[in-house]
Amino acid sequence: MVLRIPRTSVSNSVPSLSRMEANVVVLGADNVGKSALTVRFLTRRFIGEYGDIESVYSHILTVAGTEVALNIWDSPYAQDRLNQNCAKEKQIKWADGFVLVYSICDQASFNIVRQHIQLIKSMKGYPGTDKAPIVIVGNKWDLRHRRTVSSEEGRLLALATDCDFCEISAAETYHGVLLVFHGLVDRIKESKMLTIRKTAGIKGIVRSVSAVFMRKRTNSL
Repeated sequence: MVLRIPRTSVSNSVPSLSRMEANVVVLGADNVGKSALTVRFLTRRFIGEYGDIESVYSHILTVAGTEVALNIWDSPYAQDRLNQNCAKEKQIKWADGFVLVYSICDQASFNIVRQHIQLIKSMKGYPGTDKAPIVIVGNKWDLRHRRTVSSEEGRLLALATDCDFCEISAAETYHGVLLVFHGLVDRIKESKMLTIRKTAGIKGIVRSVSAVFMRKRTNSL
């Protein structure tokens, strides 16, 4: 089962991209299934046990007509606060989008996702409820009989922070994992397009001001 919340559609005036590169970081507490989710997406296979391995994977996929060169950074959760902060800062600066994973059987892991959202929005310039390319993933839906985090808590957090949200079981289904990454790529694409539009708008204003200045200067001569 996959639970998702709808997102507001973007104006059709946003230009399209035929090719795009995107850097994605998968963050979350220990034992929430970060590596299992990542490997499931890349290989369609589920592997239940992983060591403390840090990896950056490259993958090519097509989403809504756009060819995407996707780089995925999966790393263990650092228990030492100093190392944890240094690692997060490096990852957040590198990333275009974020998969924040918690276990629906672990309230503490959900609280860590809250902290990650605040840090990401602060560092990437997405204050308050401004949109950011983030998907919140409640993993281990197959263990829902042991649930300690309700679906409502996940949905409310996503709505309050304008993130995507879904509950999945990386162990049970590939389709849910695929939706996570495809949805995130959509948000990254929107973010890049909005940046292009803003940059083009600023350049247009600069050109207009320069043209007015040149006309005034010419008339004064």
